[in-house]
Amino acid sequence: MPYSLLLALGAALVALLLTPAARALAVRVGAMDLPDARRVHDTPMPRFGGLAIAAGVLGVAWLARLLPGPAAALDPRPLLGLTCASVPILMLGMADDRWSVSPWVKLAVQACAGLTLGLFGYGVPLLTNPFGPAVELGWMNVPVTLLWVLTVTNAINLIDGLDGLASGVVIIASAALWAVARMHSDFYVMFFAALLIGACAGFLRWNYPPARVFMGDTGSQFLGLTLSALSLLENRKGTAALTLLLPLVALGVPLADSAIAFLRRLLKRQHVFRGDTGHVHHQLLQAGLSKRGALFAMWGLCAFFGGIAVLLTWLPREWSALLVGVLAAVLFVVLELLRALRKSRERDTAAAAAAKRSPRRR
Repeated sequence: MPYSLLLALGAALVALLLTPAARALAVRVGAMDLPDARRVHDTPMPRFGGLAIAAGVLGVAWLARLLPGPAAALDPRPLLGLTCASVPILMLGMADDRWSVSPWVKLAVQACAGLTLGLFGYGVPLLTNPFGPAVELGWMNVPVTLLWVLTVTNAINLIDGLDGLASGVVIIASAALWAVARMHSDFYVMFFAALLIGACAGFLRWNYPPARVFMGDTGSQFLGLTLSALSLLENRKGTAALTLLLPLVALGVPLADSAIAFLRRLLKRQHVFRGDTGHVHHQLLQAGLSKRGALFAMWGLCAFFGGIAVLLTWLPREWSALLVGVLAAVLFVVLELLRALRKSRERDTAAAAAAKRSPRRR
């Protein structure tokens, strides 16, 4: 059996078996996600599912590291760094799932986690330049790495608004990074990617709509941190010429959704950290899709971006700017189409309501 498949199955089994226990813990301590105007669920839902995901990733990773096999020869620093960075993130997520934490506190803890990764060798030594040689960052490596960790962590957190969405997006992005790592024989990236795929797949058994448990901030922030670390590892070796371009494309949908949300709230003079119903998955629901229909549409869009990310490693570097431009155009067309469908549905609803209120002719 291929080693990556074995790792994925182990992580999936751990997450599958521990999710009910995490759910029971959430119910016991009152870590419940209550319905409101922004939520898409109708009943209180337990959180803490992220604890099972973290156990699947980190638990199986350390077990594989200690047992005889290919992982036993790995440099322990990246795994130790991810573990140390994950501890405050998991504690922050649990506190936020139970009591709600200030956005500024979240950013501070995420920044500490990003700095911890940097201390253990994660970073962005080069920045892609499609029209010339890659740019060495030098001292800018630290702030760019920190910005990347904050961006990806919060992107996964923000997109976690629909049953099965965040875990599916992480599976797709991790699969793209695994495929590229296999082309470059980068075992460490394949190692982490397989664990992420497996743990998210095991949890998805309980989170697929209609969900019985949510991953909560505990899970979304852990997945965001781990995925940002994985993409930093992806670019330290064979894909250095692409630097952050490959993970940027693979994570294009959640990153674009987060950037648009930030700009939307800024232009409306709203608090940039306050949630709203303007995300892509909300627009799909408002356009008339069912929850599963919206989920499959998001997965399909993410899979398309992930496929393009893998394609980037096969094509000449000069094609990078063109492909990114095409992806931006595709995303723009999708968003405009969603906006038109939503407005058409709103007009139809308003017309039906007006017709219902008007007196009948005798």
